Amino acid sequence: MAPARDTPFRSADMSMVQLYISNEIGREVVNALGELGLVQFRDLNGDLSAFQRAFTQDIRRLDNIERQLRYFHAQMEKAGIPLRKLDLDVDTLAPPTTAEIDELAERSQGLEQRVASLNESYEALKKREVELTEWRWVLREAGGFFDRAHGNVEEIRASTDNDDAPLLQDVEHHISAPEVERSFSGMNIGFVAGVIARDRVAAFERILWRTLRGNLYMNQAEIPEPLIDPANNEPVQKNVFVIFAHGKEILAKIRKISESMGAEVYNVDENSELRRDQVHEVNARLSDVQSVLRNTQQTLEAELTQISRSLSAWMVLVAKEKAVYNTLNNFSYDRARRTLIAEGWCPTHDLPLIRSTLQDVTNRAGLSVPSIINEIRTNKKPPTYLRTNKFTEAFQTIVNAYGTATYQEVNPAIPVIVTFPFLFAVMFGDLGHAIIMLCAALAMIYWEKPLKKVTFELFAMVYYGRYIALVMAAFSIFTGLIYNDIFSKSMTLFDSSWKWDVPKNYHPGQTVRAVIRDDNYRYPFGLDWRWHGTENDLLFTNSYKMKMSIILGWAHMTYSLCFSYINARHFKRPVDIWGNFVPGMIFFQSIFGYLVVCIIYKWSVDWFAIGKQPPGLLNMLIYMFLQPGFIDVPLYPGQKYVQVGLLLLAVIQVPILLFLKPFYLRWEHNRARAKGYREIGERSRVSALDEDDEGLVGGAANGNRHSVDSAGEGVAMIAQDLDDDDEAGDGHGHGHGGEFDFGEVMIHQVIHTIEFCLNCVSHTASYLRLWALSLAHQQLSAVLWSMTMGPALKATGIGGAIFLVVVFAAFFCLSCIILIIMEGVSAMLHSLRLAWVESFSKFAEFAGWPFAPFSFKQLLEESEELKEYLG
Repeated sequence: MAPARDTPFRSADMSMVQLYISNEIGREVVNALGELGLVQFRDLNGDLSAFQRAFTQDIRRLDNIERQLRYFHAQMEKAGIPLRKLDLDVDTLAPPTTAEIDELAERSQGLEQRVASLNESYEALKKREVELTEWRWVLREAGGFFDRAHGNVEEIRASTDNDDAPLLQDVEHHISAPEVERSFSGMNIGFVAGVIARDRVAAFERILWRTLRGNLYMNQAEIPEPLIDPANNEPVQKNVFVIFAHGKEILAKIRKISESMGAEVYNVDENSELRRDQVHEVNARLSDVQSVLRNTQQTLEAELTQISRSLSAWMVLVAKEKAVYNTLNNFSYDRARRTLIAEGWCPTHDLPLIRSTLQDVTNRAGLSVPSIINEIRTNKKPPTYLRTNKFTEAFQTIVNAYGTATYQEVNPAIPVIVTFPFLFAVMFGDLGHAIIMLCAALAMIYWEKPLKKVTFELFAMVYYGRYIALVMAAFSIFTGLIYNDIFSKSMTLFDSSWKWDVPKNYHPGQTVRAVIRDDNYRYPFGLDWRWHGTENDLLFTNSYKMKMSIILGWAHMTYSLCFSYINARHFKRPVDIWGNFVPGMIFFQSIFGYLVVCIIYKWSVDWFAIGKQPPGLLNMLIYMFLQPGFIDVPLYPGQKYVQVGLLLLAVIQVPILLFLKPFYLRWEHNRARAKGYREIGERSRVSALDEDDEGLVGGAANGNRHSVDSAGEGVAMIAQDLDDDDEAGDGHGHGHGGEFDFGEVMIHQVIHTIEFCLNCVSHTASYLRLWALSLAHQQLSAVLWSMTMGPALKATGIGGAIFLVVVFAAFFCLSCIILIIMEGVSAMLHSLRLAWVESFSKFAEFAGWPFAPFSFKQLLEESEELKEYLG
């Protein structure tokens, strides 16, 4: 019999399966299952370290390939070569064969060696170019110093006779070049020339001055163009310096200080003729180096450009291949039969598809031994798998942010699709703002594919929830029409049911009352526009919206309680129906259901027509608890008897909530023990590969209960009782075994009862946020209009028209930023809280663990490293 079709109302039926795969096609099978994304594999080698697993060497080889590809990407970014990104919506990548992976490994190895060699040559040539450029500047500046020098040599000779005085202390004194050259040879005066970073010049001068006690003469000049530092490829401003000193020891000390400060010292000849020859030689070398450098750079860029066309595809293929081998490491290997044994969870409905996929892989490989997949029964708690589509995915995500639903319980996302945006709309409720939001949501849906590539994080969050925004905007249009509110103004779509009662002797400033028209006409839809702008507008709308919030909260919590009945019936737990749902529903309806009935009844009575004052419902509810039987202002005949009866009915439910379920469970436990049954929740199991894990009940597809031990020695059946509450699956969830503890059950039920009774009050009051947020939004809209468009519409003439355009732009921007974005986010968070706390706490356990299948699609979507390679 084919399994029933999965629906979003509950999580999909899950099956634990065992796969027996020939080792020859293990990689191909996992590749095919990764494309399907329907199997969550279990780790059957938990007792082995990462280095002891079968496919560790393959993963290391792929890690090396991945490192090489990242190296190529870094070199491309350094060279400014754009990367051709892979668009998975357009480009499809066929699963590579092992030969293609081997070829990629060899190719990436060769490319790495070639790129590294070219890069090293380029850096060496670049360093040589910088050195020759610096040398040329040193020759130019030193030669210019000698050529422009003026002064007399006697001052130099006089200074050399006095060891305490500085040798050459004035950097502005210049000596003629021929005289200097002749004097240097006779007085044993030498010089050191080089280049130093400009930001180190001041420190360099201080160190020289203090070390040599001022016995030096230093001249420096700025190099106008920045020089590229080969180490980090960044421009650096540098200065040329020439330092004159007396004695070889001092000159040697200057060279050491220069090198310690990161300066480069160059050889400059004292003779002008030889110096000119040096300049020509440096220029010739520099020209040759630059020519070779250009050729090397062109070759390197050509190689990187060629790599850039395939790099994204290579990265994706390697990431998939690594995921495949990591998954294979979770399999148990039967060396005697050369068979891989795997266990995992998959949707029951998709078992035929998985079987056909395995058969296709086997047929393509030409093997005579088929791959076997056996469905096995187990007492492990299955993972929760809720199928989604483009529309429901965002709603499911906000539910999963609170917790993962228990397996097979009602999916909380189903009601959230309607209630979450509707409660938002009750708080938002402005037709103009809703239309703007609707246009934005429709634009994001229409231009879905191009906007998907936008990486701005805040926009990406809004884009992900575009369908939520669409539904919220649609509901807000409805509530805006109900409130008759568009940018804080009303719409006169229909005739008002009120008319002004203007006195005959009316004078300006006199209060005018509105009265109901004589005929039986009633405003057909929404709020009568005549209420806008009246003095008692807030008094009326506050009362209306406050009572409406209570009614909506009662309806929201009532249907949530009904889901607890559906869950209890599905899981065949009648004690939860009679011990929790029925008394809880009676308690809730006896108090707050009665309050809602009184609200509706009060609305239905024309109190002024019958000449009575309408009673206050808040006082009625207070007196119902504090003074049972006391009625301040009667609402209907026999009210006190009804309220006393409802109060007694609610009080009676409290001991039922407290004691029915614990005592029933204890009675059931004792009866089962008396008949010789096992503990409640105890089940037999069959070990599947790992003896210490929670086992299996049932058998393989042939109807027998089988399991294969971790060494692959054969098939054995091991039946035993569960003595403790083992963790299910991959450490998520829990079984139902364990010793029955009446005290623990009783404590749990007491906590549940107290929470439920208190939450009935606090959660009902929590829905008043619908009224408060709606009032805040409406008043902010009114204030913004009165401060912007109100005065602008009164302006006249050309200046008034220009002023109106400017003010309208400001009004529109402020409306979008404050009233739509900020107020919208606030209303959305409050609506989310009502769903998470007030609704989910009534029926959802959230004790499940998520289904995380091995999926290439999910891998590419969640990998932060691969996002820069995907378009």
